[in-house]
Amino acid sequence: MSEGSSSRSFSRDEFYSLEESSSADGVRLQTSTENEKPLTNNYQLMKRYSTASIFDDSPLGYAHLETPEENPSENLDQWDLNYLEASIYLEEGENNDKFTFHPKSRGALPAYNLVHNQVFYCFDLIASIALLSLALTEKPAVPGFALPEWIHASIELLCLFLMCVEVFMKVRWMGSQAFLRHKRSVIKFIVLIIMIIEALVVLGRQTSHFRVTRALRPVFLIDNHYCKGIRRVIRQIIQSLPPILDMLTLLLFFMLIFSVLGFYLFRSVKEDTYFTSLQESFVSLFVLLTTANFPDVMMPSYAMSKWSSLFFVVFIIIHVYFLMNLMLAVVYETFTRIEKDKFRKLLLHRRKACQLAFRLLVTKNSPLQMSFRHFEGLMKYFKPRNSKLDNYLMFKTLDIHKTGYLTMSEFLNVFEASPLRWKPKRQDDLWFMHLKGFPLKVFTGINKLVTHNTTDLVINAVVAINGVWQIMEASEVFGKQSREAFYEECDAASCDTSEDVYGWVSIAFVTFYTVEVSFKIMGLGFFEYFSSKWNRFDLGVTLLAICGLIAEQFRFPFSYVTILRTLRLLRLFKLKKRYRDVLGTLFIILPRFLSVAFVLVILYYFFGIIAMEVLSGYNLVNCCKNTTVEQFYRFDNDSSLDGYYYLNNFDDFITSQITLFELMVVNNWFIMMNGYASVATEWSRLFFMSFYIVTMVVINIVVAFVLEAFLFRIQYKRYTGDMDRDPPVIDLVLKW
Repeated sequence: MSEGSSSRSFSRDEFYSLEESSSADGVRLQTSTENEKPLTNNYQLMKRYSTASIFDDSPLGYAHLETPEENPSENLDQWDLNYLEASIYLEEGENNDKFTFHPKSRGALPAYNLVHNQVFYCFDLIASIALLSLALTEKPAVPGFALPEWIHASIELLCLFLMCVEVFMKVRWMGSQAFLRHKRSVIKFIVLIIMIIEALVVLGRQTSHFRVTRALRPVFLIDNHYCKGIRRVIRQIIQSLPPILDMLTLLLFFMLIFSVLGFYLFRSVKEDTYFTSLQESFVSLFVLLTTANFPDVMMPSYAMSKWSSLFFVVFIIIHVYFLMNLMLAVVYETFTRIEKDKFRKLLLHRRKACQLAFRLLVTKNSPLQMSFRHFEGLMKYFKPRNSKLDNYLMFKTLDIHKTGYLTMSEFLNVFEASPLRWKPKRQDDLWFMHLKGFPLKVFTGINKLVTHNTTDLVINAVVAINGVWQIMEASEVFGKQSREAFYEECDAASCDTSEDVYGWVSIAFVTFYTVEVSFKIMGLGFFEYFSSKWNRFDLGVTLLAICGLIAEQFRFPFSYVTILRTLRLLRLFKLKKRYRDVLGTLFIILPRFLSVAFVLVILYYFFGIIAMEVLSGYNLVNCCKNTTVEQFYRFDNDSSLDGYYYLNNFDDFITSQITLFELMVVNNWFIMMNGYASVATEWSRLFFMSFYIVTMVVINIVVAFVLEAFLFRIQYKRYTGDMDRDPPVIDLVLKW
């Protein structure tokens, strides 16, 4: 095996024999245990060297050096403690955790290890989701999901108990003073106490009460280990608030001026119900900001004088086309500035983590270099799933100067090297190379077939033809009866499916895709095939299409799944550079986009719980008499005249989420606001306006990071001079 620039290649047997010897190219993989002592408290020795100053403020390790040198077994225990502490430093650097909350002693390690493991992470995630799911069962409950108070209160207390264990363990390893300085943990602790008290009250009274604090349950999910992306987005939103609030203040100030002006201009128009008071004037213009009531809000005054349209035109130009776009520009500038500052701080934080970890992995005899043995010991805790071969290849990648040791400057790249994955490049490493004779020739031919450029062209052509055919099928070019008639009227005696042209052509296309998938798996191998996202996508679509065809043969209306094979048309977009840029940007921002989407879900949960507590139980049927929205709430057993807006309510959790989504879309959202203002209170308008403002800010941030991702991709391509290269993916392949 050799690296790209190395002149030495190793076989598997040679590699594993290097553990106890030095290789020809100087890679020393094993050092005598008796000659190496952990450098954990020898600062004076470090100060003799030029790079020692970076360790001046480093804490001591957990291992102590009182162990005599002639006892190597205890020396190994000391090294294990150093490996563990070094891995904790790297995890803190990777997760952007402050070093002030680092475990201070060996006694704090059990509590730290209990909370920082995958099993506890999963239990914490399950408990957080279970707490959120209780909104389905608590009053007002979703029909069919209602549970007695003692059941959902007991489940809540059980989940909160797990949260208490985590908080207790944090205090155990942080210390009480450090815990009180950790803002997120303090907020979680306060919410935890409130939730426990309320759950005990519900359990004791056996009845639910006004619990608007249920809206704070997402705090537990946000604090979960797997929700780091959500925490980053929320942190960026909070950091972006000052300039956004300044713009909102300016926006509302201009709106207030126009509200006063509109009130005095149009209050004399008797038919105009939008400006009867200063409050109505402000609400009408706030809705006009979303353009949901335009031109309705203008028409009464416009009927009196066409010059009144100037007021509304000027308002829309200033607020909608200028101030709203200016807010987007402010959000984008703030977002990009915070993003750059965040990456700068994260880089410095990770460098500090590497420095602290490096100090625990060098010896008194060699304080400026790390051997492979100690690097491998570190990986045992930091990347426990890595094989010895993975650790060796990572070490070789970091060892830029080919000295067989890692210096501080080389070890600083450990975060970039740790995600790398290795795969063989030579043909004799394919899965079928151990075969002989005819099977070897067959699989070699299949491999050449599926990797040939002509094969991709043929597949793309078939995908394009399939798309055209499905358009013809949907248009019923051949005059075939509709699918609904096929399932309703046909039976085994009256219908001959053998004459179904569309069915046989669908079978032909699905058969082609099945053969393609099978050949690729045989030619590339299982692991190589599934390493490609496009291959996994093709396989999923093909399996769904097969299920659809089988269901059709048994007269199940499952044929719509067959239409999903149209998604394979996405492959054709790879052929054009502009489409590749768009799809590439989509894949790049997808993780961040999912984080923002979860932030929206959390906002929906927060506002949904508040709405259920405050606005549930109101009857909206035939409400709002003598108002502009009366017709939308009409119900008189005539479906052609019903307005159906009475269905948009907050009577249970699922309905409230659907209603909030309708509000976010903005179209006709003021109808729901006016309905609740009519049956509940005028103050309910604050809820709807607040929801619009918050979601508007989040959506602007979504637009900002989409723009930033796309611009970064284009700038990277121009900088590298390779317009077909994707920036975030590092794929290093070593010859083996």
